Amino acid sequence: MKTICRFKNGRFFNAFDFCYKNFSSVAAAKMETQIREEKVWESLTAQVSALHSLLQSCARNRAAIKGKACHAKIIIWGLHAAVRTSNMVINVYAKCGLWSSARKVFDKMTERSLVSWNTMIGAYTQNGLEKEAFEIFIFMLREGNPFSEFTISSILCACSAKFAVSECKQLHSLAIKAATDSNVFVGTALLDVYAKCGLVKDAREIFESMPEKSVVTWSCMVAGLVQSLAALIEGKQVHAVLHKTGFDTNIFVTSSLIDMYAKCGSVGEAYVVFTSTKEKNIVSWNVMISGFAKHACPLEAMVLFEKMQQMGLYPNELTYISVLSACSHVGLVEEAQSYFDLMTREHKITPTVIHHSCMVDIFGRAGKTCEAHDLIKRMPFDATAPMWGSLLACCRVHGNLELAEIAAKHLFEMEPDNAGNHILLSNIYAANRKWEEVARARKFLKESDVKKERGKSWIEIKDKVHTFMVGERTHPRISEIYVKLDSLVEEMKMLGYKAETEHELHDVEEGRKQVLLLHHSEKLALTFGLLCLPPGVPIRIMKNLRICVDCHSFMKLASSIAAREIVVRDVSRFHHFRDGCCSCGEFW
Repeated sequence: MKTICRFKNGRFFNAFDFCYKNFSSVAAAKMETQIREEKVWESLTAQVSALHSLLQSCARNRAAIKGKACHAKIIIWGLHAAVRTSNMVINVYAKCGLWSSARKVFDKMTERSLVSWNTMIGAYTQNGLEKEAFEIFIFMLREGNPFSEFTISSILCACSAKFAVSECKQLHSLAIKAATDSNVFVGTALLDVYAKCGLVKDAREIFESMPEKSVVTWSCMVAGLVQSLAALIEGKQVHAVLHKTGFDTNIFVTSSLIDMYAKCGSVGEAYVVFTSTKEKNIVSWNVMISGFAKHACPLEAMVLFEKMQQMGLYPNELTYISVLSACSHVGLVEEAQSYFDLMTREHKITPTVIHHSCMVDIFGRAGKTCEAHDLIKRMPFDATAPMWGSLLACCRVHGNLELAEIAAKHLFEMEPDNAGNHILLSNIYAANRKWEEVARARKFLKESDVKKERGKSWIEIKDKVHTFMVGERTHPRISEIYVKLDSLVEEMKMLGYKAETEHELHDVEEGRKQVLLLHHSEKLALTFGLLCLPPGVPIRIMKNLRICVDCHSFMKLASSIAAREIVVRDVSRFHHFRDGCCSCGEFW
């Protein structure tokens, strides 16, 4: 230290000072470079993170243009090789329905992780592209890529949508080999497919063998029972198990139970479950309102509509579909128009094609067929086949031949293989005594490949479903059924019953038409119910087609004679027959 002081103004000090200064500048330069690089890296990381967040937002909001802009930035920055980033881009394109773009990104990936494959399969499945989902799954297996529980459950969802039983069983075998069948997601997906395909026993076996059951598992099992011939007894058994296990307090499970009881014809029991549910969400309210709508209980549906808003819940698209359907089934035109206006004015909901379809049906059923047609012409989108079908059916009831021909023309183009449309038009021609057109329609039906779906009805007796076709001969108690049916008809004739053959299109004599009407499937199911069920117990019948005019009259008289409620669920709604009247009020 003394030396340094002694040579303070000398060369030695200057040399030391020079070295110190140079050392400091080099270190500072290195440090500055390091800081700059770290800042650049942090900046780049932040930008990538922001870009990922933006991609997620684009996927969530279906923002296709913004998504494409993000993809362009990714290519410019050279990030397209990153697996995670590419997966996000695929997800954006998939959510926006840009399947070719999503597939291009996927195909150009030099490296694909399991997430990449699952993203594509899940995206295809969730958007109804089951064929494409199967193709990419097979491609995945052929390349020797491993799969996960999510892969299997996703592809099983595709089977569920396609009702593909054989593919489901193959996947079931694959899941067993890979030891993933016990996984809660795979098990739930398997039972969902089997239940939707009508294989309730297989679904129940999987359900009972699952070591772990989620809320979704229970909901799928209950929903499966609803879809499988409306098995009310099994549904009640599952309800009992749910109560014992404590799952009956879960909001999603209770919604499934409400839906099950309503679809099985027990709207009263559905309401008991609804009122006993302490916590309700929009799904619970929608399911109950929909149940009342299907059972022609418009007042109850409208009261619930008001109550849910008093509880602080706002109606959504599905709520309005249900309440409009309730109005449709009993001809409440003014009320329906008020709800339609309220939807757009008060709750800012843009009416979809389904809402417009409800309004077309409402106008048509009330005899306002021209107003229904005007609404179709004013819509911002093309009319659907069900919309034209509803208009055609209403034209048959109210005798509007000119408009019926317009609706039928559209239906023939949209549904060339549907014989029901030709039959409806033929009925309208017959009602207007256009016999040449009737003959032409019948000739077309005989010579063409269009097929009329055969009507069938089924009834559940003592935990077993009995199915009947028109003119049934194979049921083990069919002779007894026909004897009882003949006796019932004789009793009805004393009350003025006469077969309504004007809508029977078979080219046979009047006597043969009456026999065909008498042996309709729902009449046979009803008679079997009268033979088997104790007095006073309601008879519940399910039918795959719309109940005919004659059977509707028949059920009204039968409910009066048998002094019991008869519930018939046809393709569009429930009919509750009591004391000679029907809940539909003839709006069906």
